[in-house]
Amino acid sequence: MSEIYFDNGATTKPSDGVIKAMVRTLTEDYGNPSSLHHKGMKAEDYIKEAAENISKALGVEHSTIYFTSGGTESNNLAIKGVAEAYKRRGKHIIATKMEHKSVASPITYLRENYDYEITYLSINETGQINIEELRDAIREDTVLVTIMHVNNEIGAIQNLNEIGLCIKEKNANTLFHVDAIQSFGKLKINPKKSMIDLLSLSGHKFHGPKGAGALYMDKKVRLVSLFHGGGHQRGMRSGTENVSGIAGLGQATVEAMNQIQENMEHMKAIKTYFYDQLIDQIEGAHLNGPSVKDGAPHILSIRFDDVRGEVLLHSLESDNIYVSTGSACSSNRPEEKSPTLAGIGLGRKEIDETIRFSFSKFNTKEEADKVIVTLKALIPRLRMFTRK
Repeated sequence: MSEIYFDNGATTKPSDGVIKAMVRTLTEDYGNPSSLHHKGMKAEDYIKEAAENISKALGVEHSTIYFTSGGTESNNLAIKGVAEAYKRRGKHIIATKMEHKSVASPITYLRENYDYEITYLSINETGQINIEELRDAIREDTVLVTIMHVNNEIGAIQNLNEIGLCIKEKNANTLFHVDAIQSFGKLKINPKKSMIDLLSLSGHKFHGPKGAGALYMDKKVRLVSLFHGGGHQRGMRSGTENVSGIAGLGQATVEAMNQIQENMEHMKAIKTYFYDQLIDQIEGAHLNGPSVKDGAPHILSIRFDDVRGEVLLHSLESDNIYVSTGSACSSNRPEEKSPTLAGIGLGRKEIDETIRFSFSKFNTKEEADKVIVTLKALIPRLRMFTRK
């Protein structure tokens, strides 16, 4: 059986165009972008072009784009950088209970080491925050609100326009950071319209390379850098730039933006078809989080009664089908309960029974059919052991 990859929330396959752009920078245009000679300037051109492509996708100026090693660094730079730069203004940060580890951990670090006070917003059964709860939580000393756009486990989409307006109405000085790692390249985002001050993205989530990401930072925002060195990227991120990764990131951005509507409709169609077949043909399958119609086009969280997700994952793997039990970044710590799934009201057993299917532009309806056939054979067999 050929490989079926339904784990695109964890990472995506780099496109041919991305690979081509990266190989070119590794074999021909490999200069150091800080060098003054032609080889260096050629390498620098890739960085300028990538910044131009990302800024165009977001409708912002190219000088507001900073390249990082990926989503974790972008989120850390945004959160710790703001905390340090604005510590005299206040030490209160607001986040949701379902943030990714790359947001949750730096916030915990600030609370434990620098006495920041954190307010965690609750989520309802579909993963939505309550806008009035957010409004009530914002204070005079709130320096930052950080909220993920698309949840990586259940695909809940937050209304950025509504959230941005709420923040600025209550306290114009409070900065708004968006973790857009699961949404950039898949959904349209307009930082100006949504009053977003900082936004994180990562290349490997939309067919770009791993190890390449970016942080958008509005010109009025001040950050204290995490790194000190040669003063690269206007002092915000010292270190010789990852030219091949940045070139791949820029190419992935162009491809994603050129195909965004087409890709969105394709992923939604595959996801909807797969879900309909699943519910129709497999007893005891349940959807977690938002409805198929309201959730992100590429993420589907399903739990199967009396089947451990991890066991099902490995059983599918033996048939060359790749899925996830949730966030890939936490999969090596199964003892930890998912805050997202707990936040929408699932108990320990239900969380353990959950599988995430996540789709890309490369997936097909035929693949969905094959996975359904495999699940129909596997699920009853696995339940026999559980229900003994």
